[in-house]
Amino acid sequence: MQVELEVGPVAHGGWCVARHEGRVVFVRHALPGERVIAEVTEETTRFLRADAVQILEPSPDRVTPPCPYAGPGRCGGCDWQHASMEAQRALKADVVAEQLRRLAGITRDVVVEEVPGAKDGLGWRTRVQFAANREGVLGFRRHRSHDIEPVDACLIAHPEVEAVGVEARTWQGSSGVEVIASSAGDHAVVIAPKPRRSVAVPSLDAPVSILVNQGKGRTEPRHGSGMLHERVGDREFQVTGSGFWQVHPGAAETLLDAVLSYAAPEPGEWALDLYCGVGLFAAGLAEAVGPSGAVFGVESEAAAVRDARLNLRDLPWAQVERGRVEDALDRFEIERADLVVVDPPRSGLGREVVERIASLEASRVVYVSCDPATLARDLQWFGERGYGLADLRAFDAFPMTHHVECVALLVS
Repeated sequence: MQVELEVGPVAHGGWCVARHEGRVVFVRHALPGERVIAEVTEETTRFLRADAVQILEPSPDRVTPPCPYAGPGRCGGCDWQHASMEAQRALKADVVAEQLRRLAGITRDVVVEEVPGAKDGLGWRTRVQFAANREGVLGFRRHRSHDIEPVDACLIAHPEVEAVGVEARTWQGSSGVEVIASSAGDHAVVIAPKPRRSVAVPSLDAPVSILVNQGKGRTEPRHGSGMLHERVGDREFQVTGSGFWQVHPGAAETLLDAVLSYAAPEPGEWALDLYCGVGLFAAGLAEAVGPSGAVFGVESEAAAVRDARLNLRDLPWAQVERGRVEDALDRFEIERADLVVVDPPRSGLGREVVERIASLEASRVVYVSCDPATLARDLQWFGERGYGLADLRAFDAFPMTHHVECVALLVS
């Protein structure tokens, strides 16, 4: 079914909002203010989902998507290739502001800042996960679908990812292939085999470590060490396999600078780094508080904990322990802190963790978030415990997509 729509404001998730016969319509491939013909792709009792398939009155912010695989029914990896870079950042700013207002009751002007290292929003993604179809051809899933759009190349992939050449090969027996290119020049390919299947690894265009994804975050090296190295300033970080690291080449340094600016750690202070990964923020905090202070990190992934301990070995007053934040603070009897940094997954902190952090009576909490909805929800709960939003910065760490990274400063 096709409908003609007057497109309204942007919504979280890469959609715009319109109305048809009294029902909300969430429209992709459109921009606010446009008049479009949209193909309905999903219908519920409360709303419709649709793709704009014909633009009757285009927005001045509309551009021709640079990627030939972008568009209705095609690759679902990018949301805003049809918008100028300035418009993309303005749309993301509107989403952050709307989530803060609706979920946390906070009215605030938001500016989304460009992150260095992604000219024209392309060539930035240093970790790319391809899906494999039945024939072993690589591509990306279409939006809200298990169907795979085969691709010859990905325009948002970093040139060093494309240099490996995985798209030109077939990967029989694989459900997916991840390609990683680190800032220190390492390359890795992580293969996810189908159940009870083995994968024959073809020859590639660049030297790589080959790892096999065993599930539940575990990888095993098949060729090479599987250890990658990332550089931020003068410090090098080891990251095992597909362990977490920012995918934008400029994001780690940008976010570290923002976190330290808000945290303002002083010599002798006691800092917590929760969901600390391989120790990026913990290292910066430890350098600032010095040997008269202390940093305590908590991370649930075993490989990340091992990496963090190695990365912080020259900072013995920084300690990293494995555990879920929900119970680790009690298990290690953490009762106070001068400052707390949190960088949770997309699901956010949740009320239990918010209340436990608030009980530490830290003078400032720095919250790094990749989802403005869960950030806003948690800010509401922090507000109930006496912590207000003092400042917020937003960063375009994922150009062409709807994702945005935020760093918020909360003070009591």
